[in-house]
Amino acid sequence: MENLDFARLQMAFTLGFHIIFACIGMVMPFFMIISHKKWLNTRKEVYLNLTKAWQRGVAIFFVTGAVSGTALSFELGMLWPEFMKHAGPVIGMPFSLEGAAFFVEAIALGFYLYGWNKLPERFHWFTGIIIGISGVLSGILVVSANAWMNSPAGFEVVNGEFVNIDPVAAFFNAAWLSQALHMTLAAFAATGFAVAGIHAFQILRNKRPELHKEAFKIALFFGAVAAILQPISGDLSAKDVAKRQPVKLAAMEAHYETEAGAPLFIGGIVDEENQEVNGKIEIPKALSFLAFGDFDAEVQGLNDFPKEDHPPVSIVHYAFQVMVGIGTLMMLAGILFFISFRKKSWLDKRSFWWLFALMSPLGFLALEAGWVVTEVGRQPWIVYQVMRTSEAVTPMPGLQFSFYLYVVVYLILAITVFWLMQRQIRVLNQTTE
Repeated sequence: MENLDFARLQMAFTLGFHIIFACIGMVMPFFMIISHKKWLNTRKEVYLNLTKAWQRGVAIFFVTGAVSGTALSFELGMLWPEFMKHAGPVIGMPFSLEGAAFFVEAIALGFYLYGWNKLPERFHWFTGIIIGISGVLSGILVVSANAWMNSPAGFEVVNGEFVNIDPVAAFFNAAWLSQALHMTLAAFAATGFAVAGIHAFQILRNKRPELHKEAFKIALFFGAVAAILQPISGDLSAKDVAKRQPVKLAAMEAHYETEAGAPLFIGGIVDEENQEVNGKIEIPKALSFLAFGDFDAEVQGLNDFPKEDHPPVSIVHYAFQVMVGIGTLMMLAGILFFISFRKKSWLDKRSFWWLFALMSPLGFLALEAGWVVTEVGRQPWIVYQVMRTSEAVTPMPGLQFSFYLYVVVYLILAITVFWLMQRQIRVLNQTTE
């Protein structure tokens, strides 16, 4: 493989890990403060135990998110120096603001962790709210920078240089709102279902079912609401992509020929050589309607664009199908969760708890698939229609050694987090028995 391949692999691998750590660290504070509020209102010991357990989880993922995020910031300069040289002044503002939000979150976390019995109760609880809000703002700010790569704005290119820079216009680029909304809902859905699934499994093991049922309800409430709202944000994102990045839309659906009243493909195997999709389910005119709100609208196919500007169609199509399929399943499961408020007999059935226990990892699979669609679907551009990824990579040789080193470091980090979380679950089960 060439330098470019190793650079892309390293970035994909490290970002794939970081996005999980970051999303959990962003969402779990909200579970914690809801449990804490219930403790303040009821003084039930179960909520205090749950709050303190979740605060340890928040601390773990804050640290791991900070470590993995710091490594990513080094990678931007190390792997993509040409990108940072030109893009750095344009998108520096959201990164600097993200740093400020990170410091606010760190200070609030310190107050929260060490404020028990030292700070006024209401102020102590309020520091937890600051943790959650700062975490969400950090995520939105980083996504704004990524959205700029898909919809560049706030500069002009003159003789190969980025000039007349407007960082505010770059921040509020055409893609930031739809991407930020979609990503935030995805983080809440994925984390809510993951945490709820872990507690559902503990209920199946009959380990303190009273505590774990309360934890399940708090986590899945957030996850279910986000999963039910996600199709709305997905529709906004799809319409935005159809307008700004029609070649990405064509790759998502593996459409090669331009046509009015284009059908929507569900599933299928992409045959890139023969430019067709085999074994698909076809819904007539649905893609035209979903993309443009008109059943007879024309949708551009891949063959309308130069072949050197095509993303890897199979990867993008399969990732899109995985994202949409899992998202639909999570939405239906979220609806079942709300129905269970009235059908309380469902809570006595092991099949109900197995459903959510087995769904625990699915949200993060959909999250990863969504990032594949966003990033791989933009290829071969690192800044859409401005700079190619091959133009941004470092000329320095030996990137394979950097890639292997990062794989080892991130695997150690992932194993450590897994061990720490298992330990926290054991401690939670023991201290409440």
